[in-house]
Amino acid sequence: MNSASAGVANRTPLIDPFGRAISYLRVSVTDRCDFRCVYCMAEDMTFLPKRDVLSLEELDRLCSAFVARGTRKIRLTGGEPLVRKDIMTLFRSLSRHLESGAMEELTVTTNGSQLARYAGDLKACGVERINVSVDTLDPVKFKAITRWGDLAKVKAGIEAALAAGLKIKINAVALKGVNEHEIDDMIRWAHADGMDLTLIETMPLGDIDGDRTDQYLPLSQVRADLMDRWTLQDIDYQTGGPARYVRVAETGGRIGFITPLTHNFCESCNRVRVTCTGTLYMCLGQEDAADLRLPLRQSESDAPLHAAIDEAIGRKPKGHDFIIDRRQAKPAVSRHMSVTGG
Repeated sequence: MNSASAGVANRTPLIDPFGRAISYLRVSVTDRCDFRCVYCMAEDMTFLPKRDVLSLEELDRLCSAFVARGTRKIRLTGGEPLVRKDIMTLFRSLSRHLESGAMEELTVTTNGSQLARYAGDLKACGVERINVSVDTLDPVKFKAITRWGDLAKVKAGIEAALAAGLKIKINAVALKGVNEHEIDDMIRWAHADGMDLTLIETMPLGDIDGDRTDQYLPLSQVRADLMDRWTLQDIDYQTGGPARYVRVAETGGRIGFITPLTHNFCESCNRVRVTCTGTLYMCLGQEDAADLRLPLRQSESDAPLHAAIDEAIGRKPKGHDFIIDRRQAKPAVSRHMSVTGG
């Protein structure tokens, strides 16, 4: 793997116009997925041609450039990152930054379908904590939400990950009329195995088959409902992401709330996202972006890449403008979540 960034460790940290240090990079390694979740993708998706997608070597070089500028945490996402051919090559290469101390955490968000195969390898690469997306514990409903998913296979993957010593956070998108009455059961299930549960409001990204106004469930309402049955204690726990956590007194476990619509989390944003094509999005909820693929491919030197990153971070906005458009049912942002990375 390319290590051209190794000599630029003394470069200045990335600070945006509002004084926020950029220390967290989320990288989509593929737009492809073996599920077709109804809130994320259309069923008949057209995926990118291979030539447009960064190679594993280019992804390593890009990630390493950010590490050289002060990024301490990298999360690999997709689509489904573990369906990318030879993806463990990238994990193994990036693990050198963990060994050197330049990076604190390398992690992944996955749908769990490939975890039985890769859990041990992830742990061996220095991954300590992963996020697994599970929106329901009902196998029939799971199939309906994911279209192509098998809950039994995902649960087997989670068991393999726990056996390998990985800490797990379950991500569940709160969907009105779909899983709102299952949240109590998901709390019991996750906390019984020492897993955190994070609830996420559906985000208006990309055209899908259906109307998001029917799906939208405000987490302020969910939390109020939970407080009728559980004792929720505010805590200072953070993972570097946008979730606000509470502890459930009855279980001892944690619940996180990610609320891009009812209460945005922009004031402390330390994150940027890079797509599998090398497009840098300074904000998930804005269309403004920068092309990092061109400087990656036009020069063996990392100088043009760093210049492009600097210029982009200088345009990072203060916050996003997510809304659910109830009149036209249009997404706030046209690209799909699977393109940007979760």
